[in-house]
Amino acid sequence: MEQGRDEFFMARCLQLARLGAGHVAPNPMVGAVLVCEGRIIGEGYHRHYGQGHAEVNCIASVRTEDRHLIPRSTIYVSLEPCAHHGKTPPCADLIVAEGIPECVIGCIDIFAKVAGKGIARLEAAGVRVKTGVLEAECKALNSRFFTFHGLQRPYVVLKWAQSSNGFIAAEGGRPVRISHPVTDRLVHKWRSEEAAILVGAKTAQGDNPRLNNRLWSGRQPLRIIIDLNDKVPASHQVYDKSQPTVFVTTKAKPDQDHILVDGVQSLLPQLLQELHARSVQSVLVEGGAYTLQHFINDGLWDEARVITGANPLPTGVVAPTLHGAVLEDTLLLETDRLFFYRHG
Repeated sequence: MEQGRDEFFMARCLQLARLGAGHVAPNPMVGAVLVCEGRIIGEGYHRHYGQGHAEVNCIASVRTEDRHLIPRSTIYVSLEPCAHHGKTPPCADLIVAEGIPECVIGCIDIFAKVAGKGIARLEAAGVRVKTGVLEAECKALNSRFFTFHGLQRPYVVLKWAQSSNGFIAAEGGRPVRISHPVTDRLVHKWRSEEAAILVGAKTAQGDNPRLNNRLWSGRQPLRIIIDLNDKVPASHQVYDKSQPTVFVTTKAKPDQDHILVDGVQSLLPQLLQELHARSVQSVLVEGGAYTLQHFINDGLWDEARVITGANPLPTGVVAPTLHGAVLEDTLLLETDRLFFYRHG
């Protein structure tokens, strides 16, 4: 019965944590619930980067008439409370100061400044600690955070739209509308949730895209343009300075933010290493076919989202081929079918 109760309240923590998507990176999404004798008396989540963490907002939400219950309560947190001074004070210290006797944690934080230190501080103060409740779900929620700190690279999401017969562009790479306008809005929501958006030179040159989030509320991603041979005209929209933009090149661009790489062979490892150094936690790769296939062939991807439109094309650019992909979900959205894969 206790295990079922713990899972119930941890599931609520996860619901709350998801509300921070697109607003808290590079911090993880975290939810917290304070429970006394089976009743939730407080709950909160990390709302914005640099502001109060989930535990702070949870405790602050307790009504005045319920505050006397705090020393008899259990706090549920989807991720180990922090134990260091960052932009906010340590949450482990707050839990101790409030006299909360028990803390149930979804998963341990692998960030070096936490990594078990929060649990140690709680236990040293006499707080009973339980870990591993809905652990897999808690880790999956913050897959970007765990990939960034565990693999020392950004989390990579591949995305493309293809016709019903498997083409992503018309003959000669000419852009053509494939997805439904409702799906386009969803794609812009995805853009708001990732730190950066990336395309290759052919896409930047041929499509002249803006690569911004204009159909959804939220932040604008960093634009990353792989243009090794400086082929994208300076008149194109990626040069408009409307949002931060980085060019990946083999020769310096003194007037533009750029990342220097040796060449195609070691391009992606060098690029991802530099993005990690710049604290870019996730990248949405939107094209084109060559660039997407390069990520796939190098095994440097974590998710793929494939939008298949209702209509065929007579001929054109063949869509990328996924290797080692596990289909996790599908979604029918208006006339489009969306396929969600993870790298197995």
